[in-house]
Amino acid sequence: MHGTCDTCTTYSGKTVETQSILTCPNCGHKKTEIMPTNACVYFYECEQFKTRLKPLKGDCCVYCSYGTVKCPPIQVGENCC
Repeated sequence: MHGTCDTCTTYSGKTVETQSILTCPNCGHKKTEIMPTNACVYFYECEQFKTRLKPLKGDCCVYCSYGTVKCPPIQVGENCC
Protein backbone atom coordinates (compact mmCIF):
# COMPACT_ATOMS: atom_id res chain seq x y z
CA MET A 1 0.00 0.00 0.00
CA HIS A 2 1.39 3.35 -0.99
CA GLY A 3 0.55 6.59 0.82
CA THR A 4 -2.81 7.13 2.43
CA CYS A 5 -5.53 4.58 1.92
CA ASP A 6 -9.05 5.76 2.69
CA THR A 7 -10.47 2.26 2.34
CA CYS A 8 -7.85 0.35 4.33
CA THR A 9 -8.23 -1.18 7.75
CA THR A 10 -6.25 -3.40 10.07
CA TYR A 11 -6.92 -7.12 9.88
CA SER A 12 -4.89 -9.61 11.95
CA GLY A 13 -2.41 -6.83 12.70
CA LYS A 14 -1.78 -6.00 9.03
CA THR A 15 -3.13 -3.26 6.77
CA VAL A 16 -5.58 -4.52 4.16
CA GLU A 17 -7.56 -2.89 1.37
CA THR A 18 -11.31 -3.26 1.90
CA GLN A 19 -12.53 -1.80 -1.40
CA SER A 20 -12.86 -4.07 -4.42
CA ILE A 21 -14.55 -3.69 -7.79
CA LEU A 22 -16.67 -6.74 -8.55
CA THR A 23 -17.17 -7.55 -12.23
CA CYS A 24 -20.02 -9.83 -13.25
CA PRO A 25 -18.63 -12.57 -15.53
CA ASN A 26 -21.97 -12.80 -17.34
CA CYS A 27 -22.69 -9.20 -18.31
CA GLY A 28 -19.52 -7.28 -17.37
CA HIS A 29 -21.32 -4.95 -14.94
CA LYS A 30 -18.89 -3.44 -12.41
CA LYS A 31 -19.66 -2.25 -8.90
CA THR A 32 -17.37 -0.96 -6.19
CA GLU A 33 -18.04 -2.65 -2.87
CA ILE A 34 -16.53 -2.55 0.60
CA MET A 35 -15.56 -6.02 1.79
CA PRO A 36 -16.49 -7.04 5.31
CA THR A 37 -13.67 -8.10 7.61
CA ASN A 38 -15.89 -10.25 9.81
CA ALA A 39 -17.64 -12.46 7.23
CA CYS A 40 -17.20 -14.12 3.86
CA VAL A 41 -19.39 -13.10 0.96
CA TYR A 42 -20.25 -16.38 -0.71
CA PHE A 43 -23.19 -15.13 -2.79
CA TYR A 44 -23.52 -11.81 -4.60
CA GLU A 45 -26.34 -10.58 -6.84
CA CYS A 46 -25.34 -8.53 -9.88
CA GLU A 47 -27.36 -5.32 -9.98
CA GLN A 48 -27.79 -5.27 -13.73
CA PHE A 49 -29.50 -8.59 -14.48
CA LYS A 50 -29.90 -10.00 -10.93
CA THR A 51 -27.52 -12.88 -11.69
CA ARG A 52 -26.50 -14.69 -8.52
CA LEU A 53 -22.76 -15.16 -8.37
CA LYS A 54 -20.86 -17.62 -6.23
CA PRO A 55 -17.11 -18.22 -5.97
CA LEU A 56 -15.24 -20.16 -8.63
CA LYS A 57 -13.90 -23.56 -7.64
CA GLY A 58 -10.89 -23.09 -5.37
CA ASP A 59 -11.84 -19.55 -4.29
CA CYS A 60 -13.29 -18.77 -0.88
CA CYS A 61 -15.56 -15.85 -1.78
CA VAL A 62 -16.90 -13.72 -4.63
CA TYR A 63 -14.19 -11.09 -4.06
CA CYS A 64 -11.45 -13.64 -4.69
CA SER A 65 -13.20 -14.77 -7.89
CA TYR A 66 -14.56 -11.55 -9.38
CA GLY A 67 -12.97 -8.64 -7.49
CA THR A 68 -10.00 -6.43 -8.19
CA VAL A 69 -8.80 -7.07 -4.62
CA LYS A 70 -8.83 -10.40 -2.76
CA CYS A 71 -10.64 -10.61 0.59
CA PRO A 72 -8.87 -9.47 3.80
CA PRO A 73 -7.94 -12.96 5.10
CA ILE A 74 -6.30 -13.86 1.78
CA GLN A 75 -4.51 -10.50 1.66
CA VAL A 76 -2.74 -11.32 4.94
CA GLY A 77 -2.00 -14.93 3.99
CA GLU A 78 -4.66 -16.64 6.09
CA ASN A 79 -7.40 -19.05 5.14
CA CYS A 80 -10.77 -17.48 4.48
CA CYS A 81 -13.81 -18.70 6.41
